Amino acid sequence: MGYAGKLEKKEIAKSLRKKGYSYNQIKAVTGLSKDTISRSCRDIILTPSQIKLLDLSRRRGQTLASIKGAKSNQLKRIQNEKALLEEGVNQVGALTVRDKFIAGITFYQGEGSKTSHAVEFTNADPETIKFMVDWFEQFCEIKREDLKCSLWLHDNLDEDIAKEYWSKLLKINCLQFGKTYFAKNKPNSPKIRKNIHQYGIIKIRYYSSTKLRLILGWIRGVLTN
Repeated sequence: MGYAGKLEKKEIAKSLRKKGYSYNQIKAVTGLSKDTISRSCRDIILTPSQIKLLDLSRRRGQTLASIKGAKSNQLKRIQNEKALLEEGVNQVGALTVRDKFIAGITFYQGEGSKTSHAVEFTNADPETIKFMVDWFEQFCEIKREDLKCSLWLHDNLDEDIAKEYWSKLLKINCLQFGKTYFAKNKPNSPKIRKNIHQYGIIKIRYYSSTKLRLILGWIRGVLTN
């Protein structure tokens, strides 16, 4: 750049600074370095209103940068979680019949009833419930049409929609549902979890102490071998 050209840009810089432009804004217009702009404009005194606007603009920039950084971190976290989920699925691979048999036993050990006279399994996760209903049918020879079901719902949820959802997922009849139990929804209470299950918690039940004892024997076999 020639001397005359640089001198002209310095004059433009001074003019913009008198109007309250920031050094970054002047740099974007003139292409001059911030050091050159600073030296050219060092004798220019800004008005209180101009200083206030520049400070406000600076803080807005910091806020936007903070939001952008948070969004970037959130995206990285989501991508990382997705990658780990896919890696976990790949590591498990295809399940053999025995794999499914053992998996169902461990699920029942965690969420199934061991003290009543019936086979009972309670959960809110659709994939887990579907797996167990299939497991009961395949390994316990319990027909899904013989299952009885109960729902636990917050009182702000629709009972008919929940029953329709589970019936379709599990391929059972809505008439297989007994009494639904409602819990008071308290969105403002710190003691109540905010992540309410959309279709409630479902209990699958089959009245047979014989089947229950068999499952308990399977559990004992897993734990002692």
